[in-house]
Amino acid sequence: MSRPQTTRKKRANGVESRQRILDATVEIAGERGYEGTSIAAVSAKCGLPASSIYWHFKDKDDLIAAVIERSFETWLAAVELPGEETGTPLERVTAMATNVAKSLVDAPDFLRLGLMLALERRPTEPRGRTVFLQVREIATQKITEVAGTVFPDLDEDAVRTLTTYAVAGADGLFVHREIHGDAVDLVAMFELHAQLVCDAASRMASRSKG
Repeated sequence: MSRPQTTRKKRANGVESRQRILDATVEIAGERGYEGTSIAAVSAKCGLPASSIYWHFKDKDDLIAAVIERSFETWLAAVELPGEETGTPLERVTAMATNVAKSLVDAPDFLRLGLMLALERRPTEPRGRTVFLQVREIATQKITEVAGTVFPDLDEDAVRTLTTYAVAGADGLFVHREIHGDAVDLVAMFELHAQLVCDAASRMASRSKG
């Protein structure tokens, strides 16, 4: 076998191993939380030796941060605002909310683990918490851009307020589903949330004109 083929095979094996490690970490962290997650537990779950895990990740904190980053990338890819030709502002925001909710059902790890870390206070801040706060800021900026596009009559302060409300409401709905499980239809709740955000935007725009 030629060296280029050997190199490609090694690279593919490395990517596969990394995904197996991250998938195992998601399962362990989902069951046991940050504290209960360990390299040994991840090794047992994915079937790879600890040395393989340490080859890809410096430590548990680096591993958790990578899980958050991977899940966030999946979520971010699903969050796109439909074009103007697809309908009214309400229809566009509702479509976006539906995509967000579906992505959180399919890839909830960055928000689940991130909220756990964000609510904890430690003498040394875990890298996972730092990464979560960074990706959360990216998400907030994206939603701010969407709000400014869909509701052009709102000034910057109003857009910022609306974004804060939208993000906080989404957090609450996600936590509610985490507590109550599949009994909560997250997509339906996010669609309702979108309608309420649009109603709030209309009232804010009316007040600013008045």
